[in-house]
Amino acid sequence: MELLLAGLPLDRITTSMTINATAATLLALYLAVADGRGIARSSLGGTIQNDILKEYIARGTYIYPPRPSLRLTTDVFAFCRAEVPKWNTISISGYHIREAGSDAVQEVAFTLADGIAYVEAALSAGLAVDEFAARLSFFFNAHNNLLEEVAKFRAARRLWARIMRERFGARGARSCALRFHAQTAGSTLQAQQPLINVVRTAYQALAAVLGGAQSIHTNSYDEALALPTEASATLALRTQQVIAYESGVADLVDPLGGSYAIEQLTDEIEQRAGDLISQIDARGGMVAAIEGGFPQQAIEGRAYEYQRAIEERRKIIVGVNEFTTDELPPEGLHRLPPELERSQVERVRETRAQRDERSAQEALRAVGAAAGTSDNLMPPIVAAVKARATVGEIATELRQVFGEYQRSG
Repeated sequence: MELLLAGLPLDRITTSMTINATAATLLALYLAVADGRGIARSSLGGTIQNDILKEYIARGTYIYPPRPSLRLTTDVFAFCRAEVPKWNTISISGYHIREAGSDAVQEVAFTLADGIAYVEAALSAGLAVDEFAARLSFFFNAHNNLLEEVAKFRAARRLWARIMRERFGARGARSCALRFHAQTAGSTLQAQQPLINVVRTAYQALAAVLGGAQSIHTNSYDEALALPTEASATLALRTQQVIAYESGVADLVDPLGGSYAIEQLTDEIEQRAGDLISQIDARGGMVAAIEGGFPQQAIEGRAYEYQRAIEERRKIIVGVNEFTTDELPPEGLHRLPPELERSQVERVRETRAQRDERSAQEALRAVGAAAGTSDNLMPPIVAAVKARATVGEIATELRQVFGEYQRSG
């Protein structure tokens, strides 16, 4: 982390870390760097994704069972409220839910149901809703159907505001706001005729702007084949800039509001997503629903239906099952040299060899001891990374107390 952040003014920038199961440890590393430079924690701004529930639903990069994982999330909430007040402590993510094969309604419903679970967990930990709700943020997918996507974003914002006011009694306007980042859909990028992905990405980014996104990431056209090149990443950025500075759509708030199609779709998605959230509530909430496999099975069923529609040509994907060519893959794709992995392994070995091993092991034992109590885990994790314990060692220590999650079925 010291190497990664070298030369960056941490008190004048914000940093986003897309990390979940080990989010507390990555934040601890960031804080350790800032502490080492004498930078006040109160001046640090940024976001950790820290949304572990969607890992069980869709993405799969979990370690511990859901309930102790949820404890780690709320420990970060409480710690940052006191120590790092400008930090966005969670980015509740529907992106991966959509990438796993959900439809727009499921993306909204499952994402907001995750949000409900986090709010309930924070309240159970003794936090007041208006103390943390303004630091909640969301992360959605921008998919292909432009009008449906605009309506999806509008529906999510309306539904979340109502949930926060009526279900949790939030009073502050910021506590009820659904602030969200949108990324264009990686699952829609095709290896066939990859330049068509430029068009797909542009329409998806446009939908996010029309739906009220606070920030956007546009994927690169070659990502179905490799990590993006510098040229393709620049073109993805220029796509955003054309929308921002040339299209005029960012000059108005809710520019499609009042359109009969958009309003009808918004109402429909809000109603259907609300009904699905009610089904989750009837199962005891999102954690219990995850443990019972409800959202996972629903997404898998929708993904199967979508794939069958493509294979049966009921759903046309340009360049894949219609308008095809024998075009060869583009030249100059980005390739990672294998020696990078070897050098990183060696760097970790050097760190372990040079650290004070007794201090590191004592710090790790303190993490395990805290995990067996109700104490906030952030202070011992920060102490462990300062003693040069690695991310993997800290995860192993917590695994010995919390166990490891194995999905059934």
